[in-house]
Amino acid sequence: MNNNLPEHRKRDYKLITSNKKAFFNYEIISKIEAGIQLTGTEVKSLRNGKCSLQDAYCFFPNKDNDDLYCVNIHIAEYEQGNIYNHEPKRRRKILLHKREQIRWRSLVNEKAYTIVPTEIYFSGHLVKIEIALVRPKKNFDKRETVKKRDTEREIRRVVKNY
Repeated sequence: MNNNLPEHRKRDYKLITSNKKAFFNYEIISKIEAGIQLTGTEVKSLRNGKCSLQDAYCFFPNKDNDDLYCVNIHIAEYEQGNIYNHEPKRRRKILLHKREQIRWRSLVNEKAYTIVPTEIYFSGHLVKIEIALVRPKKNFDKRETVKKRDTEREIRRVVKNY
């Protein structure tokens, strides 16, 4: 992933969860790595792998502000947490550079794209989220994807048995 970075800048990559439905239901236009604002118990729960990106999406709540938020990311409550435990599906702020927020906001407004999280992972000790600018696929595109996947599976099976 970070092959062209200097040695001191490379970090360990540990995938927590990915959103496989996003690749099937949407056509990916572009992706970007971003930070996510979390509480301590959320990070501990992520270390245990208790996370789901199903039905999650990102949006800009204010017209005046370019802050990007992500909703419906389910991070389970930490088992050893106390009364200060987090709410599982709370709204979380996505940390991006200002120019990237402005550029993505203009694309969402002008071309009616959607922003969907595709992966959450640890990059070293930091939690990162990969978000994608997407456009919904039509039904015939989904059928084409299934057909392509089935033919590739059949080819792999024939080559394996040969």
